[in-house]
Amino acid sequence: MDTTALYRLSYGVFMLASRSGETVNGCITNTCIQVANDPVRIAVCVINSNYTCDIIKKSGVFCLSLLDRTCSFDTIVRWGFQTGRKVDKFAGMELPEDENGVPYLTWSTCAMISARVVQSIDLGSHTMFIAEVLDAKVLSPNEPLTYAYYQSSVKPKPKAPAEPKVPKAWKCSICGHVYEGAELPKDYVCPLCGHGPEDFEPVY
Repeated sequence: MDTTALYRLSYGVFMLASRSGETVNGCITNTCIQVANDPVRIAVCVINSNYTCDIIKKSGVFCLSLLDRTCSFDTIVRWGFQTGRKVDKFAGMELPEDENGVPYLTWSTCAMISARVVQSIDLGSHTMFIAEVLDAKVLSPNEPLTYAYYQSSVKPKPKAPAEPKVPKAWKCSICGHVYEGAELPKDYVCPLCGHGPEDFEPVY
C-alpha cells in the first residue's frame, strides 16, 4: 500500500484547546470535519497520548482555532512541537475565551468554533470526539491554512546536504611544495624532499 496516497486528502490545520478546572492546554491537529447539520456537529481526532486529549476527556469541551495562511511556523512549534505536560503553552498570553473558558487565538486565525462533546470513539492511536457546536465566529477574511499549504509554504524545507569539498591542490607538510590538482597520485613523491602522499595536505 502506498500511504502517500493519503496525503492527497484535503485537511485544515487547527489549534485545538480545552480546559478542565484550572488546567488549560492546546495542540495542533489537522483532522476536523463537519458531520451533521441539525444540530451542527463536528468531529475532531486527537492522538491518545496527547495531553489535550486527556483534558477533553475530562472536561467534554473544546475550542478550535482555524489557522489561516498568515500562520507562522513559530505558532505551529508553540502548540505542536512541545508537550503541555512540561510547558504552559498559554503562559504570558491574554486571549479571549469561549463560554466554557477555553481560550482561542486572535492572530493567524480565520475563525473559531466552540463545542461540547456528545460522543467519543477510541480509534486505537487516536480518539474521535463528536461534538455539538455551541458557538462559531469568523475572525478574519484570510484563506484557511490547509495541510498541503503548510507542507509547501510554512514548514521549513530541509537543508540541502553540503557539497563535498574538492581540493584544488596538495601541499607537502615537510617542505611546502605544492602539487596542483584535485587528486594526488597514490605513488606521488615530493620532488623537493622525497616524501610520499601521506605527508601531503589538501588545499581548498
